[in-house]
Amino acid sequence: MSSFGKRSSSWIDLTGSDDENSAPQPKQARVSASQSASASQPRPSQSLNARDTWGEADEEDEILDLSQDADEGNGWVCVGAIDGKIVGIRYYDGYATMGEQVMVKREPRNPYDSNAIRINNVQGTQIGHLPRNLAAKLAPYMDSRTIVIEGVLAGEKGGWDCPINLKIYGPGERIARNQLEARMKQDRVPIRKLGIAAPKQPKQAVPPPQRRQMGYHSSQSSSQSASSQPEPLPGLGIEHFVANSERFNPRDVEKMVEQWGAGEDALKAMPFAEQPEGLVSTLLPYQRQGLAWLLEKEHPVLPAPGSIDVVQLWKRSQRHAGFTNLATQYTTAAPPVLAKGGILADDMGLGKTLQVISLILEGGPGTTLIVAPVSVMSNWVQQIERHVKKERNMKVLTYHGSNRKRMTHREFGEYDVVVTSYGTLGTEYSSNGKTAEKIPRKDGLFCINWARVVLDEGHNIRNPSTKSAVAATSLLATARWVLTGTPIVNTIKDLYSMLKFLAITGGLERMEIFNAILTRRLAVGDPGAEAILQSVMRTWTLRRKKDMKFVDLKLPELSEYVHRITFRNDEREKYEALQAEAKGMVKQFQAGKSKNGLDMYRHVLEVLLRMRQVCCHWKLCGTRVTDLLPLIGSGEVVALTKENRAALQLLLQLDIDSREDCPICLEELHNPVITACKHIFGRECIEKTIQLQNKCPMCRAELADTDCLVHPAVEEKAEEDPDLDVETKSSKTEALMSILTASRRDPKSKVVIFSQWTSFLNIIQHQLTEAGMKYCRIDGSVSAQARDASITALESDPDTRILLASLSVCSVGLNLVSADTVILADSWWAPAIEDQAVDRVHRLGQTRPCTVWRLIMEDSIEERVLTIQAEKRKLVGKAFQEKEKSGKEKTTRMGDILKLLS
Repeated sequence: MSSFGKRSSSWIDLTGSDDENSAPQPKQARVSASQSASASQPRPSQSLNARDTWGEADEEDEILDLSQDADEGNGWVCVGAIDGKIVGIRYYDGYATMGEQVMVKREPRNPYDSNAIRINNVQGTQIGHLPRNLAAKLAPYMDSRTIVIEGVLAGEKGGWDCPINLKIYGPGERIARNQLEARMKQDRVPIRKLGIAAPKQPKQAVPPPQRRQMGYHSSQSSSQSASSQPEPLPGLGIEHFVANSERFNPRDVEKMVEQWGAGEDALKAMPFAEQPEGLVSTLLPYQRQGLAWLLEKEHPVLPAPGSIDVVQLWKRSQRHAGFTNLATQYTTAAPPVLAKGGILADDMGLGKTLQVISLILEGGPGTTLIVAPVSVMSNWVQQIERHVKKERNMKVLTYHGSNRKRMTHREFGEYDVVVTSYGTLGTEYSSNGKTAEKIPRKDGLFCINWARVVLDEGHNIRNPSTKSAVAATSLLATARWVLTGTPIVNTIKDLYSMLKFLAITGGLERMEIFNAILTRRLAVGDPGAEAILQSVMRTWTLRRKKDMKFVDLKLPELSEYVHRITFRNDEREKYEALQAEAKGMVKQFQAGKSKNGLDMYRHVLEVLLRMRQVCCHWKLCGTRVTDLLPLIGSGEVVALTKENRAALQLLLQLDIDSREDCPICLEELHNPVITACKHIFGRECIEKTIQLQNKCPMCRAELADTDCLVHPAVEEKAEEDPDLDVETKSSKTEALMSILTASRRDPKSKVVIFSQWTSFLNIIQHQLTEAGMKYCRIDGSVSAQARDASITALESDPDTRILLASLSVCSVGLNLVSADTVILADSWWAPAIEDQAVDRVHRLGQTRPCTVWRLIMEDSIEERVLTIQAEKRKLVGKAFQEKEKSGKEKTTRMGDILKLLS
């Protein structure tokens, strides 16, 4: 029998059984051979079907897989293997070859065997299922999420069954692992020991590239003690602040992309494209190389017959007349569909926008869809107007806003470029958590096959479960592009989401296979996984950095300083009271005296937040969360009255400000919401959970529907606070105003002030008004039109020399080269966010030397945040380090808290 699987032209009766251990299948699960055959082929990017948001396919016999989360088991260890077999294969048409990675799926709704475990190939087509007796032993472990199972075909398919090797992964923590092994032995699970392959530190598996020395570098007068610096006085020049601050060089982040992407010599030798005729601006040499790479990736070609070349991990099969994927060993007789597009991951400020505009000019006819954050949508329109020749007559449409007209594919086709937002894309994909309609549709963004889709700031889709990621992946497109300066933000799963969007084929586009091939094997330093990752990065990613010699941006000097400020006595008193409260709570936590662990944890987080806010201004503390907890009671679920909603919103904001993760997907909170039982999740994650089980995954409280979810309070436009007056200045605002006064001695100097709290921007705004300094402002409450007006004012109005900017809104996408000075008024947990903010100013097009001021209160939590940032920057290959789904997460977080309070 062919290893590709048996074919039949008739309907297949699945009610019988070929093995006494086989799991009988329901009659309504019947599929035609032609349907199954087509389903097993790689999916063309230009004909994507709408898929269930969380499922693998839109099959009629959809499996509700409650047992094995696609992301489960990251960082776990292999506890053994089972030499088994797949039965029932004569009833299924899934392709299968020896050595091929396969997917092990629980099928709890199978009416003939509630323990059923089916085996799918990497394309999601069923090959068969595990024998009844083995499935009965493994199903309870899968259902309780105690283990994760990987499968590889261990031999050729026979007429009745096929050998399979199952690797069993369990928790890495020793006690939990020992308990698992003892239980499996008691249950007589036929597992053989392989030895524990413990995750290695990334620096053992990934040799670090050459890097610059990290640390604080004293300025010419840094010998003066920061603690003895004089109180800033009006009229001091900027040289005073330079002399009394520490030189700071923060850019020491080791990124996976640099390690595994093409080396600088290879990048320098890349071919050049011709200068586009329709472009006003002259492309720099490395940008012409980028354009050549973009054009090549939109026209990939499979290896020719007899060739040993590898294209997108596909090579000509040596054993069969077809193609084999090197990552998964999946073999197909039909030519696989190659992905058109890739990830342009150039360093921030190297002109990714201009390179894509050049691609649109040179890449042939058709309409390009650009999806961007709201804050940068207008930048695309402006850049196209600025760089494209008028006679080219490029037609651009901004498709955004509640009053937009739902357009047909013919109407969209009249434009060269359509610019929309991630929010608009998600809204048109689905609303109110309902399953999306089939695609293509009669109108809207999902009615047309776009010539190309470009995701600006593409790391916005790094969580594959969010509505934005699912919607972007579901777009119909011939070519797909991701633009991002930070392709790996937290973990390797960020890369997975982008590969899925690109519509790659062969298996890595499925989370189970991605984890089996890359995530878990990279954690133990598997050389084969490292080689695959290197091939993936070099195939689909182009990354150039500012400091590469051949790039030669000739950017002006960037000087970064930490300016330490001394507390006033009254400020120190407030700060130390909060610090003592936090230390007392931590002692109770460590002694096990806290009755409610979650409330205790929230109390500590809240005090830490208030300590950071007191460093800026005492007024930021506002209503204490600890004062509100009695209002919403100690019960599991609270009534959603107006008062309780307001209290829950404050609890939610606390987690948002504290940069907490979604406990379901372990990613940064995405569209955060809080339940009536006071637990906080990403909206898409908890909505799916409610749909599946109507229970909170944290406390098992009943959650009837999504009406029990409370969303964040709407950010309101800044208004003048009557309680603010000249007497409410803090030490930090006085230092900030002194730096502003000194910088204004240079009539051409302009300043961007970043803060993570809009309430602090309100205080600074009041003091700017008092001082008669003209400013503009961008935050989350500002409309797109008002944002454009603020940027225009900063660029063209000589009297508008200050921009107040929300760090979360303005750290990406904006071009702020009209300024030359950045003031980071408070410290952000993630150093990459601050780096991105600085790169809004120090980027291509900047002509003046740039200065960055980090304002830090001396001997405070802000200094320790800076230390933690430095530790994070020094981590080698941080993207390899996956979080564990275990109670250790909070323990690790508490360790960081102890550092902050030390």
